[in-house]
Amino acid sequence: MNYLSVENITKSYGEFPLFENISFGINKDQKIAFIAKNGTGKTSLLNIIAGKESLDSGQVVKRKGLNIVYLAQKEDLNPKLTIEQTIFQSDNPILKIVEEYEHALLNMDDASTYQKAFDKMEQYQAWDFETNYKQILSKLKFENLDLVVGTLSGGQKKRLTLAISLINKPDLLILDEPTNHLDLEMIEWLESYFKKEKITLFMVTHDRYFLERVCNEIMELDQGKIYKYKGNYSYYLEKKDERLEVEKITLGKTKQLFKKELEWMRKQPKARTTKSKSRIDDFYEIKEKASQRRNDHVMQLEINMERLGSKVVELHNISKSFEDLQILNNFEYVFKRGERIGIIGKNGTGKSTFLNILTKELEVDSGKVVIGDTVKFGYYRQSGIVIKPGQKVIEVIKEFGEYIPLKKGGKLSASNLLERFMFDRKKQYDFVEKLSGGELKRLFLCTVLIQNPNFLILDEPTNDLDIMTLNVLENFLLDYPGNLIVVSHDRYFMDKIVDHLFVFRGNGVVEDFPGNYSDYRAYEDSSTLKSIQKKLVEVIVEENSKESSLSQNLRKELKREFGKLESEIDRLNKKKTDLETDFTNSEIDATKIAEASKKLQKYINELEIKEERWLEVSMLLE
Repeated sequence: MNYLSVENITKSYGEFPLFENISFGINKDQKIAFIAKNGTGKTSLLNIIAGKESLDSGQVVKRKGLNIVYLAQKEDLNPKLTIEQTIFQSDNPILKIVEEYEHALLNMDDASTYQKAFDKMEQYQAWDFETNYKQILSKLKFENLDLVVGTLSGGQKKRLTLAISLINKPDLLILDEPTNHLDLEMIEWLESYFKKEKITLFMVTHDRYFLERVCNEIMELDQGKIYKYKGNYSYYLEKKDERLEVEKITLGKTKQLFKKELEWMRKQPKARTTKSKSRIDDFYEIKEKASQRRNDHVMQLEINMERLGSKVVELHNISKSFEDLQILNNFEYVFKRGERIGIIGKNGTGKSTFLNILTKELEVDSGKVVIGDTVKFGYYRQSGIVIKPGQKVIEVIKEFGEYIPLKKGGKLSASNLLERFMFDRKKQYDFVEKLSGGELKRLFLCTVLIQNPNFLILDEPTNDLDIMTLNVLENFLLDYPGNLIVVSHDRYFMDKIVDHLFVFRGNGVVEDFPGNYSDYRAYEDSSTLKSIQKKLVEVIVEENSKESSLSQNLRKELKREFGKLESEIDRLNKKKTDLETDFTNSEIDATKIAEASKKLQKYINELEIKEERWLEVSMLLE
């Protein structure tokens, strides 16, 4: 079933065309990833499909009544509302029913209102929706729904927008970099959610493991043309290589034909026949094809790094806390030359704080940070760089350096470095405010590298970079001889680049794991059973000891569950009684006795389960 058709659309900004006359369709249950270089209009295309941006020509035809939800990179939320109010602000009718039921649970004295809300939940089979909605909020770490949106961090707002998008279960979900601002645990959950859910996706993402495991079709905008690959990321890479090889062979043959036709053209007299005119027209068409070349701008990062001495960085029993939040507790480590360390951990465990301590931008509470005399840090921050109004691209990079030395001698000017990072000469004199998010990241990377560091620190470097740039950056980092620390949620990037990990567990605990991210996940999965058993024991001990107190949110949830259980027990008792009454009726059809007996046993079994849980909850609420 076709949901949406994009027909010969064109979009330009001034004289710069993003794309011209492109067409494709999106069908039910497709999970499509859209791949293109930064600055070629990925976000603009998503905005056009979602109806957020106009186009120059062509049209987008949508199926009547199609429900589209668009998760943009910049969230649009009312800062005055609470998280719960924001979620229930949706037009989703089932969500409205859940909202009524949630409010009725808070006022159990109003039996009439509660019963109406309960009956609606039954009528519209909203119980599964409620369970799914709570699971999504839990996985995206929303526990206190009374928090005001205006007090949330940028990452929390992005997660809230994602949660709302998933809860509403649209026909078509459009996503622009959905894994940005999610920690690894959340990304893996979202990956699993999309794999099992029957949902139609059209997304832009640089997360290659996500592409590999979620998408069933890759769509690429390359040199102004759309190419489709019906498969995951591995299939796309294989088939793209085959396509480029065919293009290379075809271009070679075209050039040979062009030489032959050029020789013929030179021999032609001025007076030409109709037949020769036709051949002349063909010649100009062949000439155009033969003149084509791929504009890949492959970066050749051959920077000559400054010498790094034997002493790099030493951390001696360092500790750091923010009030009650412990980040580091007597952490000790001596960096060796050429080490490549990845840093992982949940949001809020102190990864960025650790980087700022390492570069002495943040003081430790105790302990000592010793930095070698030859160490020169290059720090790529999440916050990016501060751009002055009216600045041009070339002016930004020249503030950090005019050139960098190359391995084989000579110098690479700031302008040439920008070219290697896919900023052509015209683009270098554009105002920085015209750049896309990904182009800004590339420019920031240039400003870090032109300073010729020998200790690179990259804090979430993959956000907003296209896959082509990521591949080149990875190749550079593989050849980079200096020290490297990477904080990233991009699992593919980490697997390819780092040798071992610092795992931030929270509460000041940091573990040194000998391997990349996939090695770490395999290790963690192997110990899952032991971890579950340990948690079960802890829960039993905690419940048996009457010293533990329930949190306000948990008590609220238990009250809701208690009210729901009471209503369900009443409902089941009524059905059981009605069925038992039917059995006393001598006129009951003998053929229906067996069926009625099964129903009665089912009600009895359900009652036992519900009553047992009711007793557990009532004891917890005492």
